[in-house]
Amino acid sequence: MRRRLLAYALPASLALAGIAGTAAAEDLIQIYREALANDPVLSSARATWIATQEAVPQARAALLPSVNLAASANLQDVVQNVHTDPTSRFHQNYGQFGYTVSASQPLFRLQNKIALDQAKQQVGQGDYVLSSADQDLILRVTQAYLDVLLAQFNIELNESQKAAVSENLAQAKRNFEVGVATITDTNDAQAKYDQIVAQQVSVYNDLDNKLAALRAIIGRFPRDLKGFNRQFQIEMPSPNEAENWLAQAVANNLQVRIAQANFDIATLEVDRQRAANFPTLDLVASFNQAYAGAGSTVTVSSAFSSDSRLAIVGVQMNWSIYQGGLFDSRVRQAVANQDAARLNLDSARRSAQLAAQVAFTGVSGGAAQVKAFEQALKSAQVSYDSTKLGLEVGVRTNLDVLNQQQQVFQTRFNLAQAYYNFVISGLRLKAAVGSLTEADLEEINRKLGA
Repeated sequence: MRRRLLAYALPASLALAGIAGTAAAEDLIQIYREALANDPVLSSARATWIATQEAVPQARAALLPSVNLAASANLQDVVQNVHTDPTSRFHQNYGQFGYTVSASQPLFRLQNKIALDQAKQQVGQGDYVLSSADQDLILRVTQAYLDVLLAQFNIELNESQKAAVSENLAQAKRNFEVGVATITDTNDAQAKYDQIVAQQVSVYNDLDNKLAALRAIIGRFPRDLKGFNRQFQIEMPSPNEAENWLAQAVANNLQVRIAQANFDIATLEVDRQRAANFPTLDLVASFNQAYAGAGSTVTVSSAFSSDSRLAIVGVQMNWSIYQGGLFDSRVRQAVANQDAARLNLDSARRSAQLAAQVAFTGVSGGAAQVKAFEQALKSAQVSYDSTKLGLEVGVRTNLDVLNQQQQVFQTRFNLAQAYYNFVISGLRLKAAVGSLTEADLEEINRKLGA
């Protein structure tokens, strides 16, 4: 796959994976909106949500009038022998036609009424499931986007370090040739250079994998991506108290809401199974029209025809008093499922608390880590400059310079990684309390390519 290094324009004090914005570069919002249209996981969730909406009309239909039409057309062939003296035999063919229109309106069906309440709960739960899929897409897109930026930055660091070591290697060779350095300096520089060249395969493969992960979401390989190319002010969550976020997670986490809906549906299922043993009352009406046409009479009987009408309006009660213990068994089953749903709800609340705690720690700890690596980068740069000066005056070796140079590049990578972890932890914290939206992505996007 074609690889092209992107230009980075970050101040050395920050050294985050900043990709200079170009006209062709895509930003986070562009990638996200394309994912909205092409991500198969979200598309599947939307289709499931649409299907769930039909639960209410289907449940309501059991409480509304129903009308049925039944019709028949038959050819009758009647043979009758009357054993008298003499024996009489009748044989007749004739057509018989008829239709029945029947209608019913439930007056009292408690089980169906509860089923409608369950359907409404299912529709509400479907909204939470779809919202959860939306939040999951935001997290997946952001994670994949930042992973690509970090992989690209790692390649940039690798190339920069390769160039620096190559220059150091050339200098070591020149010094050895003029007799002011030993062959050890050249060997150290050569070993470091070969190590960096070997690492290139790994860092390029890592970029390929990260691009493939983003392609799995949007359906294509992305073009150049905009990165952070200016000082980003670390913003702590508001309120900056873990307990507040934990409380919000227990109340508003989408998985908790889904589990709560499951428990409510299971509770209604207990009531529905108990109501199944109640009598039902329906208003019923029917109209029947029948006609028997004249046919051919083979023997003594004469041909005949007839028609009839029957109209009925009334009230019908049904009560299934006993079915071998089926009702009681279904109630016990529903109660057990209710207990399972209650335990799943408790598990969801604990998981939400854990997710909020981990995310909050990631944000607060990430902010501290970013500041620590910023200072570490400054210190590493100063140490590198001092080591180079020490090499010039003969108190440090070329290997010392190479090691300190590697420390500078590694610290730059650690700083970028810490910053990206801070960003994704902030989104995960909002997802833990069910408040993550596209607006949060837009806030991050405003800091790209500026």
